[in-house]
This record gives sequence, structure tokens and C-alpha cells, in this order.
Amino acid sequence: MLEFAHEWIAAWNSHSLPDILSHYDDDVVFYSPLVKKLNNDPSGGLRGKAALEAYFTKGLAAFPDLHFDLYHVLEGVNSVVLYYKSVNNRLSAELMVLNERGKVIEVRAHYTEQ
Repeated sequence: MLEFAHEWIAAWNSHSLPDILSHYDDDVVFYSPLVKKLNNDPSGGLRGKAALEAYFTKGLAAFPDLHFDLYHVLEGVNSVVLYYKSVNNRLSAELMVLNERGKVIEVRAHYTEQ
């Protein structure tokens, strides 16, 4: 999981959308408080890689100086939690459930208050 975590962080820090999306399954389910904000969607959820790509495109445009610093990797059963410094120096913890191919099928993102 440590290799996955470092590759995920590197992809985000490169701002390369194809590299970022390579970590996610086509049928991914994604929940984040930032979905509420950027998509003006009270559910905070997205389904599918196409929706995720549109959301990530908005996020990269909204935060052009985006840079993540990885602090901890917590391993679970077919899952990982990445604890890192996120946008606007907010702390984030993302629970990611992975399938048998190592692709993310579900995300629950959490952030400290602003």
C-alpha cells in the first residue's frame, strides 16, 4: 500500500489528470465535502470515472497551486487511508477501497475545518 500511496501523491502533485485517474476503477464511487462545494451538490457524491474526471478537472483549475504532503498510510483489508496535507493547508484523510486489480472503487474523503 505504501507504493500505491506514493504513486497517488506523485500523480496529484504532477497535476497530470491521466496519471491521477489511473488509480481509479471505471465504476468508482466517490464522496467528499469538496464535491458539495465545487459541484454545488448537497449529496457530496459522484459515480463513475467520467464524473470523477470532470470533478478533478474543476478541482485542479480551482486550486492551481495544489500540492499534497503525505504524512501517514494506514493499511486495511482491501483498503487504505491516506493522511496528508491537502489544499489550503487543510489536513485530509481519504479512505480508499481497492478492488482485486488495485484500483480504487470507493473513496470517502475527510478534511479539517477551514
